[in-house]
This record gives sequence, C-alpha cells and structure tokens, in this order.
Amino acid sequence: MTSAFEFWDYFIFVAYAILILGVGLWVSRDKKGHQKNAEDYFLASKSLPWWAIGASLIAANISAEQFIGMSGSGFALGLAIASYEWMAAITLIIVGKYFLPIFIEKGLYTIPEFVEKRFSTSLKTILAVFWIGLYVFVNLASVLYLGSLALETIMGIPMMYGVIGLALFAAAYSLYGGLSAVAWTDVIQVVFLVLGGLVTTYLALNTVSGGEGFMAGLSTIYEAAPDRFAMILDKSNPEFKNLPGIGVLVGGLWVANFYYWGFNQYIIQRTLAAKSLKESQKGILLAAGLKLIIPIIVVVPGIAAYVMVNDPEILASLGEAGLKNLPSADQADKAYPWLLQFLPTGLKGVAFAALAAAIVSSLASMLNSTSTIFTMDIYKQYINKNASDKSTVNMGRISAGVALLIACIMAPLLGGIDQAFQFIQEYTGIVSPGILAVFMLGLFWKKTTNKAAIAGALVSIPIAMYFKVAPKGWSTSAFFVDLPWMDQMGLTAVLTMIVIVILSLMQNKGADDEKGIPFTKGLFKTTPAFNIGSFAVMIVLVVLYSLFWK
Repeated sequence: MTSAFEFWDYFIFVAYAILILGVGLWVSRDKKGHQKNAEDYFLASKSLPWWAIGASLIAANISAEQFIGMSGSGFALGLAIASYEWMAAITLIIVGKYFLPIFIEKGLYTIPEFVEKRFSTSLKTILAVFWIGLYVFVNLASVLYLGSLALETIMGIPMMYGVIGLALFAAAYSLYGGLSAVAWTDVIQVVFLVLGGLVTTYLALNTVSGGEGFMAGLSTIYEAAPDRFAMILDKSNPEFKNLPGIGVLVGGLWVANFYYWGFNQYIIQRTLAAKSLKESQKGILLAAGLKLIIPIIVVVPGIAAYVMVNDPEILASLGEAGLKNLPSADQADKAYPWLLQFLPTGLKGVAFAALAAAIVSSLASMLNSTSTIFTMDIYKQYINKNASDKSTVNMGRISAGVALLIACIMAPLLGGIDQAFQFIQEYTGIVSPGILAVFMLGLFWKKTTNKAAIAGALVSIPIAMYFKVAPKGWSTSAFFVDLPWMDQMGLTAVLTMIVIVILSLMQNKGADDEKGIPFTKGLFKTTPAFNIGSFAVMIVLVVLYSLFWK
C-alpha cells in the first residue's frame, strides 16, 4: 500500500531531515583548540541536562516496532499491550533510585565495565562480545528491517533502498558527533515523534466519532469494543500466551524491563552522560512520565482502526481508499500504515517524520553504544591499551561504521524468518534472565563471587531451554511444563539466582566477596522532587489499571 504524498508532505519531511542533520553536525563540531576525547564522544562530555536525557531515553526506545507492532497489537488484542509501556515507567523510577547511584559513582562508560569492576575482566569480555553481537545482528538489523518494511508499506520504497537510506541518515550525524549529536537531536526527534503520533491518534478518533473530536472518539471506541480495553487477559483469550494475565504484573515482564532499562548500554549510556546524579534522576523521571502517554500514540490508533474496520458505516464513509489493504486479525500490523493514508496533506508528512524519527533515533543510539563497548572494552583493553584520544574517537567511528555495514547486510535476510520480531523477542528472552541475575546479585548481594556469576550466566541457558523446548518424542506433561514465555523468563531468573547464591555460599563460606559493593549512607537518597514525581507516576498507574482491569 502506498500513501499519496503531495508537495507539503515532502516539504515537511525534507525540512525535518535537514533540521536533524543540521543540529547533529552543529553540536558535533570540534571546539576551537580542543581535541575530542573519549568522554566527549562516548558520554557527551558529561554535560547533558535532565530534559535532554529524558527525551533521548524515549527516542532511543521508541522505534518502528512500537508504531507498527504495538498499533498492530492494539488492533489484535487491545490495551493490554500497553503494559510494556506503563510498567516501564515504574522500572525507570527503580533504576533511577537504586541502579544509577552505583553506576555514576563508579564513573562508568559501559555496562560491561561494571562487570569488570565487580567481577572480572574475563566475564566483562564475554558479555562485551555478546552485547556487540546482539546489537549488530539483532537490534540494529531488526530496526533497519522493520523500519524499511514500514517505509515499503507506507510509501512503496523498495526494502534495500529503505535500509540504505535509514542507515546513511543515522550515520550522517551519529558517527561524527557521538553521543552528543545523538542526544541533542533526540530532543527534536521526540517532538516529531509525539506530535506526529498525537496527530494520527486525534484524526483516527475524530473519524470514529463522526467529527466529534478526541474525547468523543475515545468514548466511541470504548463502547464499540469494550473487550479491547481489558488490561489483564484471562486464559480464554487467544493472546494469553503472550500476555499471561496477572503474570504480566508479577512475572517475567519485570525481567525484560530491568534487563532493558537497567543494563542495556544504548539506554543507560545517556544517563551516565548527565551533569550529575540528580540531573540524571530527573531525566529518568521525565522519561517515566512520557511513558504514561506513549500508549495513546502507539496503541489507541490500533484500537480505533479495529473499530473502523468493523463498522460498515465508517468504512463506507472512507470511500475506495478505506477498502484497500484492510488490516485483519492475521495482518494486524497493517493497522497503522492503513490509518496514515487518511491523514490530510501536510499532516501525512508530520506523521511520516514521526515514524522516521523513531527509527533513526534508535539506530543512532544503538550505533553509538555498539562503538562505545567495542572501543572501551575490546580495543582499549586488548588492541591498543595506550590509545590516544584521537585514536580512541576514530576507532569509535570506524567500529560504528563496520557495525552498520554488517547490519545493512543482515537486515533484508530477516524477511526470510517467519515472524521475525517474535523470533528476536524469544532469542533475547533466553539470555536476559541469566544476565539480569548476575547484575542484580552483583549490585545488591556482597557475597556474590565471580565464579558463581559465570556459572550462573552459563547455566541460565539450559534452564531457559528446559522451559522453552521439549525434545522430540518426550512427553511434555511428564517431563516439561508448558508456560507462557513471560513466566518462563521469571522462573529462569529466579532459578539462576538460586544457583548463584548456592555456589557463592559454597565458595566463600558465607563471607562477603572482596569486590562486593559497599553501600554508603545516603547512597540511595533522592530529592523531594524525584520522590513526589515518582509517587505521582505510581498513582496514575494505579488509577489506569483500576479503570481497565477487566
């Protein structure tokens, strides 16, 4: 399906592209008499204010899979998918209060660097290589693939051209400028992302309500499809396997959230670049607040599309265009592109710029973090220990370029995998519980030893596979359990922690490990503003879940 773009749509999109490139290159310029060093390139000179951190966190997080995938999930199952966003708000607050003080106190550049300081260089290297592989072959490749798929669906741009175009756009400013260029352009990207998303949501709801506006549209879709507003699914729901009822609130989604928001380099890196811990925590709080409204722009349009498709009168009012490429139960991801075709001239360009902003900002963030881990944890550790500032920054640019090239080659190949996004989620879900167990115990239990952490990380894989795969010919009921993947993740994390605890106690006979982190008085103390903001976020979440429990 292609949307008919007109002059003003192209004008707005080109203006957006020029603005992003211009700002990115301007903030990347070398200051007179100053040679960029590692802190400038990888941590934006540790100068980011709270509002830039909050905006950058959201821009790095939201990509094509949210706009296309979550709208599709909104179409197929409803508001329940919003738990990914709303529970992330609580996760961000916990990360800001309990994880960031330790990370910033240790002056980290990378998450693997924490592993070295807490455990050993060998474990750091293992995880650094793993993360580089994950970012290049999974994260970068999938964002390029899903982003290009969105461009192909909306505008008819061939897949390969879309991959190359998105890659060059992200590389144009991020490779040269580093995190500073990424973070400052993210502030602009978030404005486009939220504005374009809200425009699409408003017009979808206005259409559903027959021109009565936003609130009337919300009321209309609630009355027309009340089943799409249940936050907690019951076992009879066909999507229970993906969102297992109350297990969403108490199970494995916490594993995915803490792994992603607490120990993911391309997310946590912008918080390490703050002027101070307090500034970083304020940025985290802003991101948590923004997370509350993200479902409005990525889930509600999908529900509106579901109502439109199933209402003959609304469908008839849309004319011939409304009947083309209709989203359906087995093609729910068409919902958002289908809606975009009904936007008036000019607003199509805004919405398309929002989608591009979501894709490009995520690409730029992943590129910068991949180069940071390679340069700081591999290059400076094993290849050139005495690298100058110039050599370090140049290696950062080169490694980012190589990573992007590999991802461009891999991206089109994902089209040969059935349900590529689900494949990626399952792959990450196998390894994330073990890594989370290592980090959580390393942070908060002083007795955790290096050998126990390595053993736990390794044993977590067969534990995860036990829950996921039953050998052919074996009786699943006799030897294996059939659980939703979120529950599998939760149990894998708990069992891995038990293994690490037992091995640590056996090795150290109950004594603290010499590298255990001491907690100084006031380490986790936060400002009144952070505390008040956190309580406000939690109160809003309690209200939301109370309203849409069933």
